[in-house]
Parts: sequence; C-alpha cells; structure tokens
Amino acid sequence: MTGQGWLQLGELTLAFVLSALVGVEREIRQKSAGLRTHTLVGVSAALFMLISKYGFMDVLAYGKVILDPSRVAAQVVSGIGFIGGGVIFMRRDMVRGLTTAASIWFTAALGMTCGAGLFALAVATVVGYYIIMLGFPFLARRLPRSRRLATEIHISYEDGRGLLRSILIRCTELRFAIERVQLGPARSFTEDAEGALDIADQEAAEATLPPKNAVRLAMLVKGKRPVSHLIAALSDMDGILEVALGNEDAGLD
Repeated sequence: MTGQGWLQLGELTLAFVLSALVGVEREIRQKSAGLRTHTLVGVSAALFMLISKYGFMDVLAYGKVILDPSRVAAQVVSGIGFIGGGVIFMRRDMVRGLTTAASIWFTAALGMTCGAGLFALAVATVVGYYIIMLGFPFLARRLPRSRRLATEIHISYEDGRGLLRSILIRCTELRFAIERVQLGPARSFTEDAEGALDIADQEAAEATLPPKNAVRLAMLVKGKRPVSHLIAALSDMDGILEVALGNEDAGLD
C-alpha cells in the first residue's frame, strides 16, 4: 500500500480543488479551456508525479538502484502530448478539442497508475473523472457571469442580401445579448440592438439590388455560452465572409 494512502489521496484532492479553482476563473471569463480542461490537466499532472514518487518502489533495492523505471513515466508524459495535440484544431478564432486532449492525457496517467499497481489511486481518479465530465457541466451553467464582460466580434458579410437581420436573429437564438453594434463607415453607429434592427429593415429593402462591397460589422456580445459557439454558428451562415474576435473582453479594464 506504499504510496496510495490517505496522504496521496489528500494530495490528489488538493490538486483537484486548486486546479478546479483555476478552471472556475477561466470558465467565468468564457475561455475555450475552462473548468473541466484545467481540472483534468491538474489532476493528471499530480497523478504523474505520484507515479514517479511511489510507483516503482518494488523494483528498487536498498542502497542499490536496479533500474530507473521513472524514465518511462517521463517519456510517456512528453510523448502523449503529440497525441493530445492531434485532436486540437483551430477554425478561425475557435479552438476545439482541448477537453478531449486533456482526457487523453488523463487516460494515459490512469493507465500508468494501474500498471504501477497503484489501484486505490486509479479508482479514485476514475471517480474524479466522472465528477468532472458529468457534474461540472451543471456547475458551469450556474456560475455567475461578470456583468462587465463583453466580447467584441467582427463580421464581414456580403452587402445587399439583408444578412444583418439574420445575424441578429442567430445571436438571439444562441442567447447572446448584443450591447453595441457598429457597421462600416458608410453606415451609422447604434448603442443597442434595437437601432440595428432599423438598419436591418433598410438593408432588407435593398436586398433585391446586386451585391456591392462587403460590409464590416462590429458587435459587443455577452452570453452564458463561450463566444466560440456564436462564431461557429455565424461562420456557417451563407453570405458570411469572415468572423473574427476583436478586442477580447472589451468590457473589462
């Protein structure tokens, strides 16, 4: 039972709590790597450390080192990064696959734990894994969001097709509040979404005309979901040329 007692379980619990606290801060700020990702990475790193400290005591003789199996753990830690990196991809300003990469890293640590004979740690971390993956989404949805937090996104779309109203509707469907809307130099500036609807009506009336130049739209949006969901949805709309983040966290100091 060396290396898998209450002390080690306490160390894992501390890693769980502290890394979750980091994830909570990232989740409140609606970053791509949030609560689950940071907690998985923190617990996995602690587990790797415990394996290095206690997982090979049965192959070491007193006063004489028979071999150094901890080098295997070090190589797994560095090698698994290539596999985890393979599931992460970026589409425009949206990053996907971070939690998947963290879970791959976690699974590698879990397999090494079982191979080292640290069964109590392995069972405890599996329980922690299901708490993270099944319980934390409910917690994340109930976290308070900063009232000052707003993200600026820039959208470029084809003029003359009446797309502004469709963009505003899509934002509403995804439960994003629009604080400010600004169109290109040829159009006006409005402080809220109501004025943007008036511009959308004017644009819809011009939709029968041949398309002219692209329109640049800047919006400050807030929502309970990460802004990457909104960027992905807008990018898939017909006639949208580009969607990108502007001054991220524009509502913060």
